[in-house]
Amino acid sequence: MAPSSYYFLAIFCGVALLFPLGPLALAWVWRRFFQPPKPGILKNATYECGIESMGEAQVQFQAQYYLYCVIFLIFDVEAVFLVPFAVAFTGLPIGAFIAILVFLLLLIEGLVWAWGKGCLNWAK
Repeated sequence: MAPSSYYFLAIFCGVALLFPLGPLALAWVWRRFFQPPKPGILKNATYECGIESMGEAQVQFQAQYYLYCVIFLIFDVEAVFLVPFAVAFTGLPIGAFIAILVFLLLLIEGLVWAWGKGCLNWAK
């Protein structure tokens, strides 16, 4: 007697439900038996890295820091694109050389634009 193809589908659906629901059920059982019944002062206290919190939880950052971050990410990722070109430099045709020159000119243009807009000035 050959098993039906629906048995495989039923087993697949059962496993697909067991994997996400199993850890949730175990977490619920763990909470049920090991969590203190009532939260106390110590349980509700803010605690991070071994030091009690002091002051406001929200700190405002200047948007300038995010501009530095974005500019760094742009040039960091573009530097990764330059590595394969540098490795295969001698075996590439002239078209690839022209393409990488255009790429570098666009990067330099972006750097000049960011510098001209004042995105790279620390004192604002």
